[in-house]
Amino acid sequence: MQDAIRILLVDDHNMVRMGLKAYFSTLPDIVVVGEAASGEEAVRLAAELAPDVVLMDLIMPGMDGVEATRQVKKVSPRIQVIVVTSYHEDEHIFPAIRAGALSYVLKDIDPDDLADAIRRASVGEAVLNPRVAARLVKELHGQRPEAVNPFSELTNREMDVLRQMAAGKSNHEIAAALVISEKTVKTHITNILTKLHLSDRTQAAVYAWQEGIVRRG
Repeated sequence: MQDAIRILLVDDHNMVRMGLKAYFSTLPDIVVVGEAASGEEAVRLAAELAPDVVLMDLIMPGMDGVEATRQVKKVSPRIQVIVVTSYHEDEHIFPAIRAGALSYVLKDIDPDDLADAIRRASVGEAVLNPRVAARLVKELHGQRPEAVNPFSELTNREMDVLRQMAAGKSNHEIAAALVISEKTVKTHITNILTKLHLSDRTQAAVYAWQEGIVRRG
């Protein structure tokens, strides 16, 4: 008999994890090996338990699901991540896929379909909610706006943070310079990357120089 698929549940709502765990306990080919209520805990347990598949919530306090996905894939590229969320907007989909998520489904998914997505993920097959798939197709076809005006998209504070990033400053240094917390800095950076459709702070820094947001003195 084939070994059961080992999964890790990641969601900051205990009731969600309890419901999923109860459902999966009825299936002979899927076993829950761990539960995490935060991104940080998810990364630690992924390293400790080496699950086959992680069911990842996106919006959690502290480390969010996107960063947790990125870190889990660093821990072990063989672990497949299925995002299970209520959000299907671009600003959630694209960062999650770029971070390494294989599949992206919504929380209204039928339990049997979720189990099927897990089985598919265990052999490297992706499952995407139809609305999410449509957004990805449009992205691939270049149907999203090509040019983003940072001066209209970003708030004044986000522009301040972007300038600091372009200067090569760390989150701690940015926080000190702008007299805000490091957590607030991280939130601003996430918003900047999302609004400008960038993958990381290095791209953001390059973008700031290219767009003349900062200039060499």
